[in-house]
Amino acid sequence: MNFTTAIFSATNGRFIRMETIRVPLFSFLVFFLFTSQVCFQEKTTSQFSTVERSVSQSDTLLHQRFAPPPGYERVAADSASCAFYLRHLPLKPPGSKVHLFDGREKANPDIYEAVVDLPIGKKDLHQCADAVIRLRAEYLWRSGQFDKIHFNLTNGFRVDYERWRKGGRVKVVGNQTNWEQKAAASNTYDTFWKYLEFVFTYAGTLSLAKELEAVASGGTTSSRATAMQIGDVFIQGGSPGHAVIVVDLAADASGKKVFLLAQSYMPAQEIQVLKNPKNGNLSPWYSADFGEILETPEWTFGRGDLKRFRSE
Repeated sequence: MNFTTAIFSATNGRFIRMETIRVPLFSFLVFFLFTSQVCFQEKTTSQFSTVERSVSQSDTLLHQRFAPPPGYERVAADSASCAFYLRHLPLKPPGSKVHLFDGREKANPDIYEAVVDLPIGKKDLHQCADAVIRLRAEYLWRSGQFDKIHFNLTNGFRVDYERWRKGGRVKVVGNQTNWEQKAAASNTYDTFWKYLEFVFTYAGTLSLAKELEAVASGGTTSSRATAMQIGDVFIQGGSPGHAVIVVDLAADASGKKVFLLAQSYMPAQEIQVLKNPKNGNLSPWYSADFGEILETPEWTFGRGDLKRFRSE
């Protein structure tokens, strides 16, 4: 029989293409029964390798879109690492525009090279620090490392996803926070996303900057550049503050490094891979030997603003 099917991306929840295919009726019925059972089972784990196989079919991954500059090769990244996850982020087609949470286009389209193909919800929550939190949490959730998902609110209160997925919820009264057992245990993506939106609401650059540790803040420019890793964050805590995340890294034979940056911004918007406003020939890559000041399209950082999540 002939029928038209939509090919679905499990990672970003979107239909990515339509195809007309021809299959025997019996095969179609077997396939339908099998996929129906899979779709309606609640996932308690989501292994990163499975996610990678699904998104790689789209041929729009970050590492495929942006080759390193001549003479550079990507630094090694274990396939189970957060670095590998960030390097394989799914991208929307070339030329796509960044959209805000309410569907409007970002006012300044000339600051980014690509749009990360991940939904951001319909609330004005997914801003700069939230995008950094979200990418780390997504990696840990998809790799089943639930006990490592935790973030501090602005008042210092730690919110562990492990407790959230077991039904705990945080009661907020003024500046006071405490746990209550309010829901049934669940580890669906919807439960995970509600956890993230709660964190987005009460965390920000101030809390995240305190939670991260400085990366090689001393030493020579060369030694500090060598210390950079994928997943590191340039962050200034404040109201407003800003944060951008290193999503890929390459090096030449001498050890010099170049990196890619991604951000969200205000109002809440899709994650974008940034252009390099100071070097159009190198863009979107940035040289790790940028000196003491890093200029990005919408914020200026100091080298001492480079931080990373603490190892556990």
